[in-house]
Amino acid sequence: MNTWFTKNLGDAMLADEELESIKSRFLTAYGQSDASDEIALFYRHESGGKLHCDYVLYFTPAAHALAQAVGAAPCGKPAATDLGLVIEAGKTQTYDQSE
Repeated sequence: MNTWFTKNLGDAMLADEELESIKSRFLTAYGQSDASDEIALFYRHESGGKLHCDYVLYFTPAAHALAQAVGAAPCGKPAATDLGLVIEAGKTQTYDQSE
């Protein structure tokens, strides 16, 4: 499967609770995996011309089970521009998403 998935968490200022829930589920599902180069969760702040930015998550194709479980939609591979790493498989830490 080569399909990426995306989930818009809405206003970046209000996304913390849902983001923490998804990160916890990610760690449960993939925290012990050694496939860190294949299973990861990325984010980007996207405005789409609006006043406030949305916090948008991108799930790699190998994370499709979690993506589907949290209601993420299929999408194309996101451009690397301004894409940040949230967490990757086999890691117990998350990365700082502040900008």
